[in-house]
Amino acid sequence: MTITQGDDSLTNTLQQRRQKLASLINFPVILWSGRSIPRNYPALTYPFRASSHFLYFAGLPLENAAIRLESGKLELFLDDAPASSTLWHGEMPKRAEIAELIGADAAFPMAELKARSTNAATIAIQDSWTQLQQSQILARPLAPPNSPTGIDLELTQAIISLRLSHDAGSLAELRQAAAVTVEAHKAGMAATRNAQIEAGVRAAMESVIISKNMTYAYPSIVTVHGEVLHSEHYHNPLQTGDLLLADVGAETSTGWAADVTRTWPVSGKFSSTQRAIYDVVLAAHDACIDKISPGVEYQDIHLLAARIMAEGLVDLGILRGNVEDLVEMDAHALFFVHGIGHLIGLDVHDMEDLGDLAGYEEGRTRSSRFGLGFLRLNRVLRPGMLVSIEPGFYQVPAILNNPENRAKYKDFVKWEQLDKFADVRGIRIEDDILVINEGREVLTGKLPTKALQIEELVAVNT
Repeated sequence: MTITQGDDSLTNTLQQRRQKLASLINFPVILWSGRSIPRNYPALTYPFRASSHFLYFAGLPLENAAIRLESGKLELFLDDAPASSTLWHGEMPKRAEIAELIGADAAFPMAELKARSTNAATIAIQDSWTQLQQSQILARPLAPPNSPTGIDLELTQAIISLRLSHDAGSLAELRQAAAVTVEAHKAGMAATRNAQIEAGVRAAMESVIISKNMTYAYPSIVTVHGEVLHSEHYHNPLQTGDLLLADVGAETSTGWAADVTRTWPVSGKFSSTQRAIYDVVLAAHDACIDKISPGVEYQDIHLLAARIMAEGLVDLGILRGNVEDLVEMDAHALFFVHGIGHLIGLDVHDMEDLGDLAGYEEGRTRSSRFGLGFLRLNRVLRPGMLVSIEPGFYQVPAILNNPENRAKYKDFVKWEQLDKFADVRGIRIEDDILVINEGREVLTGKLPTKALQIEELVAVNT
């Protein structure tokens, strides 16, 4: 880990976050960073990613560390690296140096954490080793992070209220992630003409991210099978007539994410059917972004996308019936099954380790409806929130060939007309939108979305 001395902006940001937390709770808090997980033998580990809750208050991706927060003060618990590690990892910053950088009020070895743990609240970490350590030090069992109780629930609710709206420090990081992500997508489009398989485009995109000393915020989705929402296979050949869906986002060195999707034709030219569906998805994308503003219900934005998708599919002869009725019966969800988006921050799906405690306003629960059950965010928008807008069209065989769906929607889907759109497996268009007092700011707006602009970026004439 590299640290930069004298970064007053980081120190000030972290101190302000601690003070805000202290105004919401009146008990001590201990947050753990977590540890590396062995990949196949102890010395070969997966890349370490610190807990996002730890990162929010500590600022740096410290491994095997903990912080204790109380009354606006921070104590850092971290062991200095042994001298023997220098051979393998080089000189590592000392605990005192790190404490100064993050504005810690005191710093101790990890062995002293137990004595400072009385009546402390926490949030359970994802890895099982750290969870066991948390439970042992706090001398009590821990509930999963999505169902905390007692002071752990109070802490969770306080952290949610802070992280829902981004401060200047987090926005600076999020803008960096967005800018690199835009650059990566442009590189992917330009690389398509010479790539043989999906992996070639993935490599071009991720190389941009890595060259900026960032990593990817989630496993990259670069696929000609856009109907597979989270595909992680990259072996398929790129063939004329295919659409390539790329959902790739950068993550800064301190954990802040971007999340962008574009879909483009491998040949450089959309077919007439691909263009028709693309324009429907884009209409939903644009209208939903235009609706983002403080005080707006995010679920209403989702339903707007559903209506525009349904109307577009009616116009193309794929659906039949009144648009409002089609949405009410979730006919649109045959093709647009997921929610319109989610929170973005330190996690690409921000705070989803906390389940719907973060994504849903207090008192709200998930709908059982086919067209609403996958909505990840159901809150009133407020300034400082960063959300994704990502409508899509997918022909998922498991959904479209399901006998119950076929029976329920037999009078509302023109299956023979749908067959004419067989070259559209999946299309998604996604951007990152910041809610501001005046409405919205598209952080990823420098990446074009219009079909002709996309074709130009792929730069292949047919």
